[in-house]
Amino acid sequence: MIFGRYPSRDKQDKAIAVSAKKFRSAVGSDTSNGLFGNMALYSRVSGSVGLITLQNPPVNALSAVVRQSLIDLMDRALSEPEVKSVVICGQNGKFCGGADIKEFRSDMTGPPLVPMIDRLELSSKPVVAAIEGVALGGGLELALGCHYRVAHSKTRLGLPEVTLGLLPGAGGTQRLPRLVGIPAALELITTGRHVTAAEALQLGLVDFVTDHNTIEAAVKLALSVAGKSLDSRRISTCKCPRPPYADALFEEAMQRVRRSARGAIAPVACVQAVHAAATLPFARGMEQEKQLMATLFTSGQARALQYQFFAQRAVSRWSTPSGARWDTSKPRPVHKVAVIGLGTMGRGITVALAQAGLSVVAVETHEKQLMEAKRVVSGMLERGAKRLGAPPALDKINYSCEIQAVADVDLVIEAVFEDMVVKKTVFRQLSAICKPGTFLFTNTSGLDIDELAAQTRNPELVVGMHFFAPAHVMKLLEVVYGRRSSSQAVATAMKIGKNMDKISVAVGNCSGFVGNRMLRPYLDQAFFLLEEGATPELVDQALEEFGFAMGVFRMSDLSGLDIGWKVRKAKEMVSKTHQDCRYSPLGDLLCERGRFGQKTGRGWYQYDKPGGRVAKPDPWLHSFLEKYRAQRGFVARRIDHQEVLERCLYALINEGFRILEDRIASGPEDIDVIYVLGYSWPRHRGGPMFYAQMVGLSRILEKLEYYHQLHLDIPSLQPCSLLRKLVANGRPPIHKWVEVIKNPHSHL
Repeated sequence: MIFGRYPSRDKQDKAIAVSAKKFRSAVGSDTSNGLFGNMALYSRVSGSVGLITLQNPPVNALSAVVRQSLIDLMDRALSEPEVKSVVICGQNGKFCGGADIKEFRSDMTGPPLVPMIDRLELSSKPVVAAIEGVALGGGLELALGCHYRVAHSKTRLGLPEVTLGLLPGAGGTQRLPRLVGIPAALELITTGRHVTAAEALQLGLVDFVTDHNTIEAAVKLALSVAGKSLDSRRISTCKCPRPPYADALFEEAMQRVRRSARGAIAPVACVQAVHAAATLPFARGMEQEKQLMATLFTSGQARALQYQFFAQRAVSRWSTPSGARWDTSKPRPVHKVAVIGLGTMGRGITVALAQAGLSVVAVETHEKQLMEAKRVVSGMLERGAKRLGAPPALDKINYSCEIQAVADVDLVIEAVFEDMVVKKTVFRQLSAICKPGTFLFTNTSGLDIDELAAQTRNPELVVGMHFFAPAHVMKLLEVVYGRRSSSQAVATAMKIGKNMDKISVAVGNCSGFVGNRMLRPYLDQAFFLLEEGATPELVDQALEEFGFAMGVFRMSDLSGLDIGWKVRKAKEMVSKTHQDCRYSPLGDLLCERGRFGQKTGRGWYQYDKPGGRVAKPDPWLHSFLEKYRAQRGFVARRIDHQEVLERCLYALINEGFRILEDRIASGPEDIDVIYVLGYSWPRHRGGPMFYAQMVGLSRILEKLEYYHQLHLDIPSLQPCSLLRKLVANGRPPIHKWVEVIKNPHSHL
């Protein structure tokens, strides 16, 4: 381990990229240099070390041009008698972020990655990887093809291909187990988890770690190993260490992966590939890796996961129907933020803001709740800091019982109880207390942003920020713009979300916004299915087999049935009877009996005790449903899993089309990101709108029409006009739907 052996040098990568001479001066040797396709820099340092610097911002991805440049420069280094060893590094403090995922969308060109890495490993001269910033995916596989690996202490390494529906297809599944052992390789490859340099050193993934100049350390190592035998340094020639319990290890890994993957096929293929490394010679293992990769590469799941990858990046480029856009709307700098209300959500928001480095004024007007919130928030910050290996941001927060403490902040996030009357009172107070120009944001899951904005002197400064619990953990943030919200207010909310490491999605103002508005018909259908003969177990099993972490009723028990009950009572839904629009009172009837879910030990399921987590079928509930059906005139019938999926999911998707038609979401990507990150939609199915495309818009339309004819009193089953237009326009691909939305008469 190398710590403190080399003097640090600021902006070393700029020196490498802009001036080879400056780098020569730092190392103290004569060099020659040249550029190949502006994708790599070659120089000779310390007299006998060939230095190859990858140059493909922002993460030096291994595009076709980069791969060709690397091959050409490696050939040059091998052909020069003066060069005795080679160092490969990346520009701008990043070694290599892996393959260029944009190439996955078309036929791949340029030299393949596998032969390129094999050529590196077979080099007669030692090759050292100088790893800084990131070595991910193909970038780490490139490093594994080198004979030695030196990493900076702040580097992250990993093989995240499984998150894109793939496996490490350039030898990663074969080399990594040979280097770090089967158990560690299985865990890293099947989860895609990143590791720190310190953990990588402990695993044997890298040879040295430095907290100073990585390239200088790599050059020094390259000089010391020049001329030495490389037989033991070529990972492909090493035997994969196979513990005596290997068979049981793989069986356990496969069972674990099948449980956690919930239908995703890539993690299963990863286990199979590592098994090949443990049981086959390297060449045959590589063939198995290639075959598995070919199957995954063309799968619908890989397309869904890669779609979701790009969608999460696309949603930051927001726009509103009024013409406001991300590229013309500049956020205002924010240094000091206030959070009003320190309940569960307020505490999480406070933690997220403090961890983002913002100064926070945390206000709770009841002193007892304030002291409890301070204790809980401090504990959350300390636990988070321990995981990150950084000091807790306790000094970023000032607590107060007085709402006047927010007078000098730049931005307020209101997080009081979800009650319009209470929130209106708070907004009137804030409008009077805060300095002119202070942004007033509300954390609400569905209340009218315009109604709140009307309570203030400057409604253009009001925006919704719908956090998801726990707010300091969940990645999703719905940024809700009202009719009078300014583009600067929206841009500022989006920027604050990014600072908190959230994926922020800008959406329009309506009841429930995007996520909760779509959830309503999904939940309704689940209730209706119970009325018609299903059980909670049957509905949940169908949804969980589809890929949800929890079905409707297990999730309701976890969240608390009383939460939805309060909302329905506030909207005067509880008193509804079966008239023109069908309404199921089942949830209300359970709540009236004190069955609130896990918190009371009884809900749609029974639990061993209040607060219990293990859901068990409840004979009382089954008997209750039978009596309910008899009293209400329902004749129980057999309901299969297919009907559960079609009724619940297609109703949800249909509402998604209505949201697009109403211009509440800018495009289908916004909806899909919201549902994957906020509502547990299985990532390997892309999101509800992507799934609709995969199933086929014609089939979705046909099934909705079928179920609507059977249930004319359920308006949510009536196909949306946008869905009909898309089918009439030839079922265009998802990225062209917006054209039909903007131009209803489009024939593409």
